[in-house]
Amino acid sequence: MITRRQWLVLSSTAVAAAFDAVPPVSSASAAVPDQAAPSSDAGPFVLPPLPYPADALEPHIDAQTMVIHHDRHHAAYVANLNTAVANHPELRSRTVDDLVANLGSLPGDVRTAVRNQGGGHLNHTWFWSSLKKGGGISPGAEFVKAIDTTFGSFARLKEALTASAVGVFGSGWAWLSLDRTGTLIVESSPNQDNPLTAGNRPLLGIDVWEHAYYLKYQNRRRDYVDAVFNVIDWETVQSRWRAARG
Repeated sequence: MITRRQWLVLSSTAVAAAFDAVPPVSSASAAVPDQAAPSSDAGPFVLPPLPYPADALEPHIDAQTMVIHHDRHHAAYVANLNTAVANHPELRSRTVDDLVANLGSLPGDVRTAVRNQGGGHLNHTWFWSSLKKGGGISPGAEFVKAIDTTFGSFARLKEALTASAVGVFGSGWAWLSLDRTGTLIVESSPNQDNPLTAGNRPLLGIDVWEHAYYLKYQNRRRDYVDAVFNVIDWETVQSRWRAARG
């Protein structure tokens, strides 16, 4: 019989081995990560490159996490989405936004794959473009006024988003969205679901899947969420708000 002490030793060894198995990110790959997208022959959907070097968001999000998150996880969603629509030429010309927003109209044999893989592709594409080096600065007066009207203050919006992100059970996302009436709301979704499917317009999503933070923050999700606020590109979020209202 394995004693508690032996079990703890074995468990810690296994965890250490798992992290050791992840190859380190060299300074060169951190500056210019491997962002090769699938060729056009692989399907209509393509992995977009990160809009900044992989180490641009340090110390808040580390380069190794960014490389693994983008080059492996996001790339897998794109590849799997292309596989899902391979036998449906009528879907290959549609945007991923359109597919995710209209899941109920899709053929039953691809609906779940588009929900999971298409959602993963769409969510991550927006996530990368919601972040920037030197972010965290509050948006302009017009958007702040709308935030104040709904939440009371920009600080209270951050509190609501933090609570939503930390409160997601398992894997998922916290969102700042516009609902059907044009009102700002904070919501969450499981897995790779996107507010578009429910008829809302997402403006900002915070990824709280463990692969988004575990290498640096382990189980300290709150620390990761707090760190994300230092790199949010509120100018981009504000631009989405203006476009959604229009």
